[in-house]
Amino acid sequence: MRDKTQTNSTAPGDRLIRAGAVVFFIGAVATLVTVAPLFLGAKPFPTYMFGLSMLMAVGFLVAGAGVLRSVAAGRRQARKAAPGASR
Repeated sequence: MRDKTQTNSTAPGDRLIRAGAVVFFIGAVATLVTVAPLFLGAKPFPTYMFGLSMLMAVGFLVAGAGVLRSVAAGRRQARKAAPGASR
């Protein structure tokens, strides 16, 4: 049986996963920049940098929502493909 998914097609939730990865990466860089002065003995950054570090958690949640959306779409598609197996 051949898979009917096109290589360039995007599933529901793919954009959320990509956006979450970008936000997570920005938060990871902000975390490294915020923690670096503690190890280097330099003056700490302002408080808003610690807020930017929270973007890691936000990105993780956004990507998780994208994964859940992809799973839900896959389940709907599987139910539609097998009408006799529905509950």
